[in-house]
Amino acid sequence: MSATDNAVWIFDTTLRDGEQSPGCSMNLSEKLTLARQLERLGVDVIEAGFPIASDGDFESVKAIAEEVRGTIICGLSRTGREDIDRALQALEPAAKPRVHIFIATSDIHLEHKLRMERDEVIQEIDRAVRRAREYVDDVEFSAEDATRTDWDFLAMVFDTAIAAGASTINVPDTVGYTMPEEYTRLMQHLSANVPGVNKVRMSAHCHNDLGLGVANSLAAVFAGARQIECTVNGIGERAGNTAMEEVVMALKTRPDMAQGLSTHVNTEEIYPTSRLLSSIIGVSVQPNKAIVGQNAFAHEAGIHQHGVLQAAITYEIMTPQSIGRPSNELVLGKHSGRHAFRNRLAELGIDSESIDFEESFKRFKDLADKKKIVYNEDIEAIVADSVTHTDDRFEFSQLTVLTGTFAVPNATVELVIDGEPRKATAGGVGPVDAVFKAVSDLTETKSDLVRYQVNAITAGLDAQGEVTVTISEDGRKVIGHGAHYDVLVASAKAYVHALNKLEWHKQRHTVAEPKGI
Repeated sequence: MSATDNAVWIFDTTLRDGEQSPGCSMNLSEKLTLARQLERLGVDVIEAGFPIASDGDFESVKAIAEEVRGTIICGLSRTGREDIDRALQALEPAAKPRVHIFIATSDIHLEHKLRMERDEVIQEIDRAVRRAREYVDDVEFSAEDATRTDWDFLAMVFDTAIAAGASTINVPDTVGYTMPEEYTRLMQHLSANVPGVNKVRMSAHCHNDLGLGVANSLAAVFAGARQIECTVNGIGERAGNTAMEEVVMALKTRPDMAQGLSTHVNTEEIYPTSRLLSSIIGVSVQPNKAIVGQNAFAHEAGIHQHGVLQAAITYEIMTPQSIGRPSNELVLGKHSGRHAFRNRLAELGIDSESIDFEESFKRFKDLADKKKIVYNEDIEAIVADSVTHTDDRFEFSQLTVLTGTFAVPNATVELVIDGEPRKATAGGVGPVDAVFKAVSDLTETKSDLVRYQVNAITAGLDAQGEVTVTISEDGRKVIGHGAHYDVLVASAKAYVHALNKLEWHKQRHTVAEPKGI
């Protein structure tokens, strides 16, 4: 697409590249929930998954393609015929389908991974893109490890892809190796040496290994790219991907530097989307994270507080409201009704139709009776369980724990497994250990506990405890989380949540391990 086009498309790969971040895997209902929010956010493309990677990925891409109608739905594919056909099958219900084909092009990858010659790669690209174009009009081609590829060969690669029918060419910085000035020169080289490049959309896909994902992406669009591939909260393999919220708000906040460039993103949905993702995967952003971090609009220094009170512009370059962040952190209380509760859910990016609203409202009222103040974070914790559980095998029911300095820790846990209530009792070196051993006995899990973490959701002695656990089995890591004013209940819920994620993936055999571009 010509550099005179001022619309920068946002290609969101949270559900594909982002999900490859260790422990951040999602099940089908979680992916659907996030896809609906991404559509509300206004991204141009949702990369829904890698259909041949597993039955679960295929199901997810197909389900999202059936439900999300206003956004381009993309499926990733290698150049093999089987990959392409699987992607086409998953995307068949889509109103706006895109097949995203990739192959590595750097000599490093050709020698050590693909064991192919350059002319073989060219033939693969031509055949694969033409195959996909027989069935869909929108085909994107990515040259994996483009920034470590010989520039003249890369120009030949993209020339081949465009001639075969690709409408988007992507220049990935797969290992986060390039620098902004270098990436600028590469984009300019391709613009000058790839015939027909002005008729397609150039795309930037940057990883954050050197902390330059956003800087490199902005450099690319200033040099003519008109699509940025990114993820919510910057999640992704290794150090993550370009953070969607950062590139979008950089372009919006600095129109004087943005050369007239803008996105279609509804920025007031940024914060709700960030919070929703965190609640689904159980991974919070660091407090000082740009745009969406807890401290992004916090001011502690006296001179800063004085300046903000006089005029917010003295120390705030954007407003919390511009990203959809409620200015009032104190949200609801025991006298609040259903309408107020539903409105607050919407502000937090939670679709009341995707949860058990009445059950969540009841839990809110129960919590409000126990706490004087109910915060936004409490609301998110309350409904987190309701977002995901259409196909969970295990459901936490109740527990009793005996512990203390005069007793050996002992826990009795009841779970509902495949619709049947079951109980188990176990001892442990501490109360949490006893709870986890009882859950392990009931679920017969062979997983290992990798990490256990407890945080207070809000301030105060009456704060809910939020527990995050990471478990691993056969090389796959998943993260589970649970919240409750009793930290032992929160621990059991977090462990069960993680086991359900693991169970979901185990039931869908992995065919090919997906890798980042």
